[in-house]
Amino acid sequence: MVKTSVLGMTIGAALLCSVSGAPAADKASETFISNAIQGNLAEVKVGQLAQQKGQSEEAKKFGQTLQKDHSEANQNAMQVAKQMGVMAPTEPNAQQKAVYDKLSKLSGAAFDREFAQEMVQDHQKDIKEYQTEAKMNDAAGMYAKETLPHLQMHLQMAEQLSKDTAATVGSGSRK
Repeated sequence: MVKTSVLGMTIGAALLCSVSGAPAADKASETFISNAIQGNLAEVKVGQLAQQKGQSEEAKKFGQTLQKDHSEANQNAMQVAKQMGVMAPTEPNAQQKAVYDKLSKLSGAAFDREFAQEMVQDHQKDIKEYQTEAKMNDAAGMYAKETLPHLQMHLQMAEQLSKDTAATVGSGSRK
């Protein structure tokens, strides 16, 4: 009897783990798509801000690229959220709003420099999250796979802008 009870508990625990494992993956994908939507909304706003406050033509063009690409990505993410039955967020999260607020108080070269640094950090973080999600075989995973090349391109643009703004600061300090 004791052996049967232990075996029964072991099988029950295994079943519980396998049953709870599936929703956990779904929950992770739901969280990912919600975060992706918030990120897209934030990037659109920051892109618009860069077009207004950026000093260099590169910062303004990068802002335009962010606005365009993340608007398109958000349309796709919203469709995925609907498909998954996820309530889509309507605004960036608190941390993203804080970055926007910080950038909105800057202008000129200071804006370009901080904007570039923020975009490098943000896109590095996003790429890691999207690479993880891209391994999933669901709608969110497909969205992540399709969006990754754009995020990688944005990271390259942000890194170049960061180098350019550092060079400008460096050359400005010698005068």
